Amino acid sequence: MNTLGEDARNHGTAVGLLGDSITIRGGKPLIGRIELKGAKNLVTKAMVASLLGETPSVLKDVPNISDVRIVRGLLEVHGVNVVEGVEEGELIFDPSNVESAHFADIDAHAGSSRIPILFCGPLLHRLGEAFIPDLGGCRIGDRPIDYHLDVLRNFGAVVEKLPSGIRMSAPNGLKGAKLELPYPSVGATEQVLLTAVRAEGITELKGAAIEPEIMDLINILQKMGAVITVDTDRVIRIEGVDRLEGYTHRALFDRNEAASWAAAALATEGDIFVGGARQGELLTFLNVYRKVGGQFEIHDDGIRFWHPGTPLNPVFIETDVHPGFMTDWQQPLVVALTKASGVSIVHETVYEQRFGFVDALVDMGATIQVHKDCLGGQACRFGQRNFNHSAVIVGPTRLHGADIEVPDLRGGFSHLIAALSAEGTSTVSNVGIIARGYENFITKLRLLGADFSTEE
Repeated sequence: MNTLGEDARNHGTAVGLLGDSITIRGGKPLIGRIELKGAKNLVTKAMVASLLGETPSVLKDVPNISDVRIVRGLLEVHGVNVVEGVEEGELIFDPSNVESAHFADIDAHAGSSRIPILFCGPLLHRLGEAFIPDLGGCRIGDRPIDYHLDVLRNFGAVVEKLPSGIRMSAPNGLKGAKLELPYPSVGATEQVLLTAVRAEGITELKGAAIEPEIMDLINILQKMGAVITVDTDRVIRIEGVDRLEGYTHRALFDRNEAASWAAAALATEGDIFVGGARQGELLTFLNVYRKVGGQFEIHDDGIRFWHPGTPLNPVFIETDVHPGFMTDWQQPLVVALTKASGVSIVHETVYEQRFGFVDALVDMGATIQVHKDCLGGQACRFGQRNFNHSAVIVGPTRLHGADIEVPDLRGGFSHLIAALSAEGTSTVSNVGIIARGYENFITKLRLLGADFSTEE
């Protein structure tokens, strides 16, 4: 695994392609077995947590995705020595020589990633200062860093906005704080955890996110010597400690990738065994999958997903924070819902612009209308705010091939699924974005028998 260099900034190269597009001849069921590694949403944060240790950390089941390469590069410019371990997907982080990095170096490695904001707490503890450039990310809606900056200010950080980014310092060290999030933001919860574990005193966080990836990060921090309790009412308490050691940890599987391949099995009338997937973290998804008409079997080493050969059922879905139906699950499943007999409704309550991907599906023949109204009863942050955040999908419809440009990570994988399930040929471009969260997806498509070609 190499650090992100000039070549890897080209999207096609990031996926192992000479170009940045693939041509898919659809209508063929995906059949076979693929294997998952660790969750993108956990692994990158676990890598950052290694900065807090006084001794080396070992992380296993690290996927070879571009987000991991970005974080590895950021760690290395801050003086962390990163080497590969004995196992495939094992990385060892030695933070003995952590140092400040120049804005330009951070910016060069960060690209469009938002991960640098999570470096701030650990770097303030280690160095007394931190720098972050302007942050990017997928175009799925506003994910402001205000939560993060407010959190850090509450701990005692001094925030200075500069033309090139943001500089932070902690002249009096960081102190524990009482915090309450207006929304259970995953990123803000991670920020609190990574900052509070070495802050002086006790931190109480109300309204915390409790996603499985958050709980696994807590497991890692506890291994390092942190004292963290989690109550059933979304309250997390952290008792700051003076010193943390390194950790050895096998990352939680990527439940978002598992759900994506499950949706691909349904949309293509296929049969996919997802090795490494576990029932517990997919409980809500599995309930919806069954209601749609998809079949699954739970095994010790993974979950088998398949289309039963009978008509699919329309469903009503409202996305929510854990333990609700994840926003990352709805996009791939929407493709399968175009095959369902009847009217399905998806009410997106987490990200306000997550339905931009359906334009391509409509061009391919899907009958989908998006609405600004809340088509559901769940509390929603976007009602009366003029965002298209509800979708009505009428099926069954036959999709036909088209030229598609990938807009974001989950939407991009959904476009792959649409092309694979469509009649005729599709060209999907900007596919490097998919490599942010799906390891070796080109190889996995081959293993599943997809009919496609790449530029030579």
